Amino acid sequence: MTRSARRTRRTLQVAGAGAAALLALSACSSSDDSSSSKSDSSASASPKMSGTVTVFAAASLKESFTTLGKEFETAHPGTKVTFNFAGSDTLAASITSGAPADVFAAASPKTMAIVTDKGDGVGTPATFVRNQLEIATLPGNPDKIASLKDLTKSSLKVVLCDKTVPCGAAAQKALTASKLKLTPVSYEEDVKSALNKVVLKEADAAVVYKTDVHAAGDKVEGVEFPESAEAINDYPITLLKNAPNAVAAKAFIALVQSAEGQKVLSAAGFLKP
Repeated sequence: MTRSARRTRRTLQVAGAGAAALLALSACSSSDDSSSSKSDSSASASPKMSGTVTVFAAASLKESFTTLGKEFETAHPGTKVTFNFAGSDTLAASITSGAPADVFAAASPKTMAIVTDKGDGVGTPATFVRNQLEIATLPGNPDKIASLKDLTKSSLKVVLCDKTVPCGAAAQKALTASKLKLTPVSYEEDVKSALNKVVLKEADAAVVYKTDVHAAGDKVEGVEFPESAEAINDYPITLLKNAPNAVAAKAFIALVQSAEGQKVLSAAGFLKP
């Protein structure tokens, strides 16, 4: 072999070794990038939700929250939302007594404070909707009730929510603002119970929320009264301190506050926060 040929062969061997090294480095870099990408993706991915989310919510939220619960379960397969609907004061007492729950949605800041003052809430509760009172009468309004003052007639059987629950406290505030005195035939434990007295024709009228009149459909008739503007209730929601399923609970609260959640709540008659 000539000297020239040997030189050419040596040059090709060096070039080949260099190319092989570059390919190896490229492959290594590609592998590292891929691993890094997968790692970043895993780090940014939200944890998969599963299990039960237990929500304690004011009775007036029953229809809208039930709808949102179903939407949540559809969006997050493997989860289940269970509800305890009752008067906010009753729910607050249960929570402070140790009842296991993930989320509390109250019908007033005052009843929410029962929970947060005990340190059972996480962070500052967020107001997600507001609600206004309305008079629920029998279908067709046979007693021609047109104002809050009309409810003071001795011939009428009127029902109010108990003064300890938000709808009852709001009714008392409206009556005080109107300088009216009303003695109901009964005080009910929550707004649904008060409304049901009219639905069952056991009462001629009840002071409840607009949302409850809306939910009852043609079973009752609603009568607005201006004094209700003096007693609009804010509805706060919070994650509970010892939430058994905090991850899913936060996601449910986010749904309630989202545009989709607000759409469902507005359709039920709630006012924007």
